[in-house]
Amino acid sequence: MPKNYQRELESCLRTLNGRPRLLLHSCCAPCSSYVLEYLSPYFEITVDYYNPNLDSAEEHALRSAEQARLIQQAPFCRDVSLETVAYDPDAFYKAVKGLEQIPEGGERCFACYRLRLEQAAKRCRDGGFDFFTTTLSISPHKNAAKLNEIGEELATRYNVRWLASDFKKKNGFKRSTELAAEYDLYRQDYCGCVFSKQEAKKRLQKEESTQ
Repeated sequence: MPKNYQRELESCLRTLNGRPRLLLHSCCAPCSSYVLEYLSPYFEITVDYYNPNLDSAEEHALRSAEQARLIQQAPFCRDVSLETVAYDPDAFYKAVKGLEQIPEGGERCFACYRLRLEQAAKRCRDGGFDFFTTTLSISPHKNAAKLNEIGEELATRYNVRWLASDFKKKNGFKRSTELAAEYDLYRQDYCGCVFSKQEAKKRLQKEESTQ
């Protein structure tokens, strides 16, 4: 029977004492919006903006700026801090070497999950955080089971605590779209890497050709 990661999250939240420190890896402002709204009452949150998968420095800078703007403007982010890691696309291309032709949602994406989550696990350990997790599970296009599997594995390896999640549940994704509209956030139409951008372009061309 598949694990219910939302139920695991709710169980964890009920057992917290005080407001533990959470390192929250974020892929972008829209995806982080609901997660921050949901978790900020329970945790002292530091947003870890680490996304070497993005297809250009310009895209990285744009998404990073929107992340900072959300944290500055949203009332539920009043004591949320942000740490932005420098753009390093070589780390991504090294991680997915040999997987370039794998369709989106497969092993190439899983390697990308691991790259970003391992960085977060190391920072969680080195920074003395109580938990780490990621916003990625809010997307209907991301594999929440694989994200949690990798997170749990890395938590064991680095002796830190993984916060299980499936943030798309309980209308989390819907709420993130509402918050993105409310704060007029830049909402991209592809995951971020050059491969997802190419696939998104192909899908659009196919849709246009059938109209």
